[in-house]
Amino acid sequence: MSSPNLIDPKGLKRPLGSHLPLVIIVGPTGVGKTDLAIELAERLDGEIISADSRLFYEGMDIGTAKPPPETRARVPHHLIDVTDPAHAWSLAVFQQAAARAIGDVHERGRLPFLVGGSGQYIHAVIHGWKPPEIAPDASLRKALDSLALSHDPVWLHDRLAMLDPAAARTIDPRNLRRTVRALEVILSTGQRFSSLRVKGGSPYRTLTIGLVRPRLELYARIDARIEAMFADGLLEEVRGLLAKGYSPGLPAMSAIGYRESVAVIQGKMTLEEAQAHMRRLTRVFVRRQANWFKPDDPDIHWFNAGQDVVGDIEALIRRTFLAEAP
Repeated sequence: MSSPNLIDPKGLKRPLGSHLPLVIIVGPTGVGKTDLAIELAERLDGEIISADSRLFYEGMDIGTAKPPPETRARVPHHLIDVTDPAHAWSLAVFQQAAARAIGDVHERGRLPFLVGGSGQYIHAVIHGWKPPEIAPDASLRKALDSLALSHDPVWLHDRLAMLDPAAARTIDPRNLRRTVRALEVILSTGQRFSSLRVKGGSPYRTLTIGLVRPRLELYARIDARIEAMFADGLLEEVRGLLAKGYSPGLPAMSAIGYRESVAVIQGKMTLEEAQAHMRRLTRVFVRRQANWFKPDDPDIHWFNAGQDVVGDIEALIRRTFLAEAP
């Protein structure tokens, strides 16, 4: 349903001058953010910008629960399938791409929805984070990479947690690239990585919608999703990526489901062990996501995704961003 008031600049509430609206939808993996975002975008003449770092990579569809093409065809989507698995996107690259995408949506007179479970990526956009401007140190990176190879990425992440607990809480232990960068900055400057991150202020007027479900219901949905991934051909997808020459050691291939699939293909895990490992890691990931979006955060409007809340959320968006009809 088209919403003329939303695309008429005279109809938008703009108390912050040039600040334009941005709807943000957050919540744990598997809660139902994609379905809600699509329905709201259809009702409110919107477009979706993905803030899920797993969805950037071409050819990684099943293991990331990427919305299928027929779903994405319902409303325009951005920042999905935008890079090769061999080319990891940094936070700075994402910030620039997200800013361009949001600006383009506004230029078309439509409402942007920033959607995802990657808390750092969302906070970087809405708070205008500026990453530390510390030049890369190739020799230090090589030494840190060697330590990770001798032990494992989680071991290196534990060292980060000792030096900078705040930074460690925001970095997935399996994300070696970001762990190495944080340690590189700490060891180069003698300062905590978390203390060097600067907030530049948001260029948008934001409304953040949070989705929740009872924990047991959420876990049941996650378990069903994992089973569906293998039924839909996750192992075949991973075999195809390996056949194309993508290394199992790539950051993109460390996503939950891909490393386990490689282990199954190499005979190091059974299918049942891989699924159990994925279930356990996804539960840990859900708890880590909760560190970014607190239930008592006054800036987040929380809704139970298991209830019929689309109409209530649509009404909230209209009250927030639409001027009273004349």
